[in-house]
Amino acid sequence: MSQFDDARENLREALEKISEEEYYKHLKSPERFLEANITIEMDNGDKEVFKGFRSQHSTLRGPGKGGIRFHPQVSEDEVKALSMWMSLKCAVADIPFGGAKGGVIVNPDKLSDMEERRLSKKYIESISEIIGVNEDVPAPDMNTTGRHMAWMMEEYSKIAGEPVPGIITGKPVEVFGSKGRGDSTGYGAAYIVEKIIEHNDLEQPTAAVQGFGNAAAPAVEKLQQLGIKVVGVSDSSGTAYDSEGLDYKDLVESHEQNGEVGPAGEKLGRNEVLELDVDFLLPAAIGGVINQDNANNLNADYIIEIANGPTTRKADKILEENNVQIVPDILANSGGVTVSYYEWVQNRTGEYWSRQKVLKKLKQNMQEAYKKFEDLKKEEDLYGREAAYIIAAEELVSSIKARE
Repeated sequence: MSQFDDARENLREALEKISEEEYYKHLKSPERFLEANITIEMDNGDKEVFKGFRSQHSTLRGPGKGGIRFHPQVSEDEVKALSMWMSLKCAVADIPFGGAKGGVIVNPDKLSDMEERRLSKKYIESISEIIGVNEDVPAPDMNTTGRHMAWMMEEYSKIAGEPVPGIITGKPVEVFGSKGRGDSTGYGAAYIVEKIIEHNDLEQPTAAVQGFGNAAAPAVEKLQQLGIKVVGVSDSSGTAYDSEGLDYKDLVESHEQNGEVGPAGEKLGRNEVLELDVDFLLPAAIGGVINQDNANNLNADYIIEIANGPTTRKADKILEENNVQIVPDILANSGGVTVSYYEWVQNRTGEYWSRQKVLKKLKQNMQEAYKKFEDLKKEEDLYGREAAYIIAAEELVSSIKARE
């Protein structure tokens, strides 16, 4: 199944569970989808055309919200799937946003800084008529950063004829961004792990993290701060393992000096981190890494999905049969969009918060959302992904019914 088909099927099943399948037709497709050909001038004077997308799945619960990715494999199907996941994620996290997503088919490694700047500005210009602080608020995603968001905000403000900091989130703190935003996705997942440990009185818990990027690295840092022994960490080039626990600072140093985390511990095969015998496995890299071929080899008690779509539907069935507990992506990685909401609020009010206040609010929001999820899961004897999708489906259907 494609990513979009996968997301649709999970949503359809959730609507059936709550006897609201008639609303599937309202939610199975984006409210609006834009495709644009974006022409920019390269440094050598040549003109290049790049295809860009923006999918607005739902604005039922608030402005569309979702990142912008620059990647060679961006596709219409992927962007539509991710925009649906954003609608569900915001509903599960109880944030008054809808779901959207954008992207450009491009290999950013082949662009100069100035070419990336031109592409960022042209992309936001191409979607400027369908976004706005009350309509759709983009953010960074794969291969885009706060710097790209600053360029895009500057371009949108130029078009609007006035500063509009609330048009985009994930901006640098120096350019109307929120403190704590960079760590929010990883920290949010770690706050859920903390709640699980407290609830189940787990002693000397262990974890493995697949990935060491913008979401994974802060997760490792926070897990270590919480006293959780992180025994395995991987990045795109290798895996570091230490049964006594890896040190976050050593991992950062190794990654910076060697281009991989491997030298910070014992080297393992690239995907072996997924099969380590730990309490918590946090897949935080790319989609589809847990599938029918390896699901039976997993030895973790809990999977906390930081990446979008790291587990396929076929793998879900295997994990459920093996009694592996899962906190799905639409809940586990919602820390990023939660602090994006805080940034949007700060931009709208002009009151800017301390990092301590942001992280305190994030912890409260994540743990409250997790408790609601866990209560439903136990009450109805549901698999984790089912419970999260049912919460989201109920919120979306309620928004439709309130308009009828």
